[in-house]
Amino acid sequence: MNTYLNIDNVVKQFGTFAALKNISLQINKGEFVCFLGPSGCGKTTLLRAIAGLDLATSGLITQGGHDTTFLPPEKRDFGIVFQSYALFPNLTVAENISVGLRNQGKSVAQCANLVDHWLRLIGLPTSAEKYPNQLSGGQQQRVALARALALSPGLLLLDEPLSALDAKVRTHLRDEIKQLQRKLGITTIMVTHDQEEALAMADRIVVMNHGVIEQVGTPQEIYERPASRFVAEFVGSMNFIPSSVVSDDHIRIAETLLPKPNPQLQRGELFDLAIRPEDLHFSRSDSSLSVQVKEVEFQGSYVRTECTLTNEPRSRHIKVDVPIREARDLNLQCGEFRHLSFSNHHTHIFPTTSLLNKSNQAEVQ
Repeated sequence: MNTYLNIDNVVKQFGTFAALKNISLQINKGEFVCFLGPSGCGKTTLLRAIAGLDLATSGLITQGGHDTTFLPPEKRDFGIVFQSYALFPNLTVAENISVGLRNQGKSVAQCANLVDHWLRLIGLPTSAEKYPNQLSGGQQQRVALARALALSPGLLLLDEPLSALDAKVRTHLRDEIKQLQRKLGITTIMVTHDQEEALAMADRIVVMNHGVIEQVGTPQEIYERPASRFVAEFVGSMNFIPSSVVSDDHIRIAETLLPKPNPQLQRGELFDLAIRPEDLHFSRSDSSLSVQVKEVEFQGSYVRTECTLTNEPRSRHIKVDVPIREARDLNLQCGEFRHLSFSNHHTHIFPTTSLLNKSNQAEVQ
């Protein structure tokens, strides 16, 4: 693959606070990458360092083979779309799109042709003379996107561009943005805290936390093979079931003995067995996990149940997503006892939270 953007050991300090800690990442030409993480994780700071809006404290950023680390924004080759649209309210849609084009020295006729082209491409061919306040939020965001793309940048930066929109418009617009990005082949980075958005749109996802990268991978890799407990908890829904190794072949969950899921686990070891709700299913096997059904929630195409381990009513709830066709046959009822089965191929092993807390306390001391 052809690396277009290279980020090498980038650090960003705000006083004594390190917002980015030795970030290294390569982004290929034409790739759609999402920076995903909770508020304060450093994803927006990294985007702003790439744009030159917040210069890196140290490290190296190269774009298309050129060192851009400390260049001002106007010397860089990118277009950016913000959450707030940032359209000029006193200018028409056509004028908003053509502002940058005129600054590039384009003639009136060239500007008009490009404005027409981009308005057709974003599905707003008759909106040239309208003002931003005459457009819906989704339409305004389309115009902001057209304004950024009209300059033919080598890199498109999207800073939470959909978070101000309602759910239905957001879903529709994310599909449009992805289709447009594929059609144009433009290298794109989008910042988001919405995991569903990242899973649906990205070629690769960069999961960030506390100024570091936790994992980089395709949406499927991030979801199916989380590299850390944080990724497992943040992306999708995950059950963490306290477990212990009781023999060379078995683990214990509550009062149930089950085959050991990983040969590297040692006798006496405590761990959390992590399983997605859709990878658990109700069975009639006595050799499976015994639970009591506590909640049954209808979710349309599936039913989400919450269970507790039998004889451990205070245990954390175990979520199970049951396809609606299967749920009709099971006729699940609150209070009843059932058995849960799962395949070891779909499990993950992480240190227990209590062990993590002890380790953190030891580091502080």
